[in-house]
This record gives sequence, C-alpha cells and structure tokens, in this order.
Amino acid sequence: MRNNIEVSNYIDEEMILDIEPTSKEQALEMLIEVMRLSPKIKDINQFRQAIFSRENLMSTGIGYGLAIPHARLKSIDDFVIGILRCKKGINYESIDDKPVRIIFMIGASETQDKDYIRLLSKIMIRLKDKELLDKLLHVETSKDIYTLITETE
Repeated sequence: MRNNIEVSNYIDEEMILDIEPTSKEQALEMLIEVMRLSPKIKDINQFRQAIFSRENLMSTGIGYGLAIPHARLKSIDDFVIGILRCKKGINYESIDDKPVRIIFMIGASETQDKDYIRLLSKIMIRLKDKELLDKLLHVETSKDIYTLITETE
C-alpha cells in the first residue's frame, strides 16, 4: 500500500479526450482505445471486457454529470487513468438520470486493493467539488484539463 495516492501521478495528457461521443458505449470504446497507449495494460481486450461487464452489472454513472468506469486485472501493472470530457453530455444511465459530461476510466492491478479504493475515493471527492467540476467543464482544451487536475491536488 502506498502512503500517498495522488490522482495526478496516474494521469497522462495523451489519455485525455475532449470530444462528443454519441453514446455511452462509444465513449467507453474511445477511452479504452486511448488507454491502449499505456504499457501498463498488457491485455486491452481483457480490459475492454471487464469495463463492459462492470457497466452491464451496474452503471458507473455516479451522478453530478460524472462516471467512473473501472476494472482491476492481473494484466494491468499499475494504475492507468483515461479521461473523457463531453460538454453536451451523454445518456449514461446514471443514478441521478442526468447526462454524463466527464468520465474517469481507471485500470488497476488485481493486487491494488486498498490503493484502488483510496484512488476511487479521491477522484469522487475531488470531482464532487462544484468549483473544480465547473472549471473542468469550461476550460478550453484537453491540455487545460490536464493542468487543472495536476495542479489543484
């Protein structure tokens, strides 16, 4: 277990998308494809299957315009985070039935039990900060999203 889990340690600017997908499935596929770039994910097909299986079980739309799809697998070496912002929002079957505008997708190793829970919790707490969420929705570029997340921790 790591003493200090910081979201910014696992965010790569190349894995931030600022696009308008037409569906939840398309948004998930886009994030999975960009996360393919990470050498930490050894089996992208297994990751895809785990993400969609988790969504079929229960939506990861947590309300507030946010979703946090996630999976822990043996084929992942360490945390990998992909982010997608869609300003218009998409139907995501969230618990509050509101469109999702920001998605944080997380891949983690099967052995990262406590750190995984801590990272999920940190992301949820940070994104429920209305001021930060508003800034994330209104900055201009994916680079701005990266800067905002990495400099406000």
